[in-house]
Amino acid sequence: MKKLRVPYKRAFDLIVLLTSHLLLAPIWILLWTSIPLLIKLGDGGAVFYSQYRAGKDNKPFLYRKFRTMIENAENIGTVWTSSNDPRITPVGKVLRKTAMDELPGVLSIWVGDMSLVGPRALPCREQELLEKEIQGFSDRLKVAPGLTGLSQVYNKEDENNLKIKLDTEYIETMSIALDIKLILLSVKNTLFARWDGREGKNTTN
Repeated sequence: MKKLRVPYKRAFDLIVLLTSHLLLAPIWILLWTSIPLLIKLGDGGAVFYSQYRAGKDNKPFLYRKFRTMIENAENIGTVWTSSNDPRITPVGKVLRKTAMDELPGVLSIWVGDMSLVGPRALPCREQELLEKEIQGFSDRLKVAPGLTGLSQVYNKEDENNLKIKLDTEYIETMSIALDIKLILLSVKNTLFARWDGREGKNTTN
């Protein structure tokens, strides 16, 4: 897999993060304190769910998100989840609809494992399996994965063939303007709780 360098990405990510944290500090503080508290009050379990995911050039990295399902959910029932999965906690339903469960992913952006915009970071095993099923699926790892992206915004059913099509389109046309557009659309989805309307999702937490 040929490596791809995108010079603007790292600087853009840091500028957006620094600016948003400075301008919206009270909101960030509220989110980072209230969400863990609500999860703890909900069932007393762990606040975070950690999982190794496939990063740029297929390098694994540890990804953390707020837990939205009962603990050890992967050992109960199917690993495929849906919007009506009984394993999702009441707090988790709200977090998924607003994508606030992905907030700890910002930590992965700070350290350089992820970008604000890019292909979705898939669990390593899932990435491996899909590479065997779909030709060229590994090409989506030419760039760093993102908290949001073309597929995350427009692939409502999280369909894998459409995922690689949109991820490839993003890699071929990426620009600061496109990144800003996708970030704004993502913020809109969060404010109106329009995430996670899909019936199937390749994740357990």
